[in-house]
Amino acid sequence: MMTAGSLNSLKEEGGLYRDKQLDATIAWQGKLTTHKEELYPKNPYLQDLLSAEGVLSSDGVCRVKSIPNSKGPPPLTNATTPKPFIPMDGSIRVWSDFLKVHLHPRSICMIQKYNHDGDTGRLEAFGQGESVLKEPKYLEELEDRLHFYVEECDYLQGFQILCDLHDGFSGVGAKTAELLHDEYSGRGIITWGLLSGPYNLMEPQKNIYRLLNTAFGLVHLTAYSSLVCPLSLGGSMSLRPEAPVNFPYLHYDATLPFHCSAILATALDTVTVPYRLRSSPVSMAHLADMLSISGKKVVTAGAAIPFPLVPGQSLPDTLMQFGGATPWTPLSACGDPSRTRCFAQSVVLRGIDRAHHTSQLTPETPLPSPLHACTTGEEVLAKYLQQQQPRVMSSSHLLLTPCKVAPPYPNLFSNFSQQGVVLDGTHTGAAVEGIPVFGALCSSSSLHQTLGGLAKELTKLDLRRWTSFMDAGVEKDDVEELLQELHSLAQCYQDGDSLVD
Repeated sequence: MMTAGSLNSLKEEGGLYRDKQLDATIAWQGKLTTHKEELYPKNPYLQDLLSAEGVLSSDGVCRVKSIPNSKGPPPLTNATTPKPFIPMDGSIRVWSDFLKVHLHPRSICMIQKYNHDGDTGRLEAFGQGESVLKEPKYLEELEDRLHFYVEECDYLQGFQILCDLHDGFSGVGAKTAELLHDEYSGRGIITWGLLSGPYNLMEPQKNIYRLLNTAFGLVHLTAYSSLVCPLSLGGSMSLRPEAPVNFPYLHYDATLPFHCSAILATALDTVTVPYRLRSSPVSMAHLADMLSISGKKVVTAGAAIPFPLVPGQSLPDTLMQFGGATPWTPLSACGDPSRTRCFAQSVVLRGIDRAHHTSQLTPETPLPSPLHACTTGEEVLAKYLQQQQPRVMSSSHLLLTPCKVAPPYPNLFSNFSQQGVVLDGTHTGAAVEGIPVFGALCSSSSLHQTLGGLAKELTKLDLRRWTSFMDAGVEKDDVEELLQELHSLAQCYQDGDSLVD
């Protein structure tokens, strides 16, 4: 994990266990002056959370009890006229404010030369990010920590890279992918490029930088990764702002990174199931090979959060109600996926009880659809995908375990009793603890328009107005090469750019 600037209450050496070297008694015999800096206090909500976790209930199960004085969003009184969420706490500054996981002491690399926030000194350009890993100090530190973890692996499938695309971390991610590609040839490298939420037209430099960083990041990451997937709740990658995506059963504030990151993490936790399950024969490299047909190494993600299984209905009933519509919300800022062609897809449905996998109709009842004739949930899901995309290579996984949404997961759920959807915990009046999720990775023809649109907007830019971006380590020839690569990548998805009746 590489991060710039402040970690707030999180220690740079992590919190999994104490570092003996740091705790060792100082042997210096001379005069010693000690300078002590007060730790940044933990977010009050996180303090309450940590004091509440791990409570043993009467049935012997360890549960999270309710959070006292929670400053989370208020419950919805009317699902059709939702009230805006109140930020969790005014002291939220960085991602570590709500981190409950204990990190290994050697899992964090701090980039000291850049600030996390503020008006100056930020890691804001692709060239800056690339130059970080050209410095021996940071390169050697990253290599050292990589080797430490790789040597501990019994079976190394590959690597996952999560990096921002819209700022200088796109350059850090690109150089990291290049390093992994050169040192661990043959291993899978799957990169998840994260894009920020809504943006302001009144910040032209920030928007132009976002466009340039995204384009450079996508092209360079694609060159060294097995698979690249943008993740965003935004409507598009272009300079024209579009409304954030809508989830029928979620009420979230797209301006709050805490909300957006929770939703994207839910999707990521679901679509990566195929190569994380011990029982699955699919590896990272196999999944990447299946989806990246003919050079299509950029894929889109989508998810139905939560999957709307109505009480009393079965999986075939719910899937049939989707009709021909795409059952998931797009999460890659590539526009509406309807009327586009899918070349290959990997689909995961999780959190549906086995009793609801197949039809509950009595034997003499006429079957509403071929899905109701299936005898297993896996067969239902496979047949549904074959009906929706008959000529598409599809991989499907059905998982019983729901996605856990216990604190510190934000309370994004509307009043499900009013909408006819019951989740784990809602039937008892308790907080939602787990949700079913329907997630997908797709090689989609929508990327033809998205990548081509990026190249078109970059062509219109007068780079003389953005010399600060170029001065960070990008040459004019680099931009021309970038445009050629974007056009070539877009052409891979040209066939079947839209479906006709």
